[in-house]
Amino acid sequence: MERIGKDGPVASVESRLKALLLQGLEGEASAYQSFLEELGAYLRGFFRKKLFGRPDEVEDLVQETLLAIHSQRHTYRSGQPLTAWVHAIARYKLADLLRSHYGRERLHDPLDDEMQLFAINDIDAADAKRDLQALLDTLPQRQRALIVHMRLEGLSVRETSRLTGVSESAVKVGVHRALKTLAARIKGET
Repeated sequence: MERIGKDGPVASVESRLKALLLQGLEGEASAYQSFLEELGAYLRGFFRKKLFGRPDEVEDLVQETLLAIHSQRHTYRSGQPLTAWVHAIARYKLADLLRSHYGRERLHDPLDDEMQLFAINDIDAADAKRDLQALLDTLPQRQRALIVHMRLEGLSVRETSRLTGVSESAVKVGVHRALKTLAARIKGET
């Protein structure tokens, strides 16, 4: 469990990673290795949020970003926030990937929130996914499939109807009932 500092969890992560990086820059190989491993978990969480449904691209991007951070580590100034420096490198790597795969016209997602970088890590994402799966497993199979298709995969009512063989009106009703059931379970009402 992450220790929450006086300025909150992001400040705690910032200070821990900054200390590891500075120790690594002074020649402590184990501290630098820990820095890269921990930063990799945060980068995975950050890129998964940006590249939902593209796990191979996420891992490639994490590795490219870590390599760029490693090769540019001499440019980091200890008086500057680590978050801003890492975010700038991650943002450029993400923009390069999106530009190369999708062209300039598809770059509409803002990439400027540097506080997001340390807000979600790979471990938190895995825990959330496990919790979501456990919650979905409480639903009947038909309702679960409707929620997965419409809310997690982003399919339309029409696409979900075609895929499941259920009428469009039944899809709408099923999703509504499933969401109502899930909300009640989250609140502890059932």
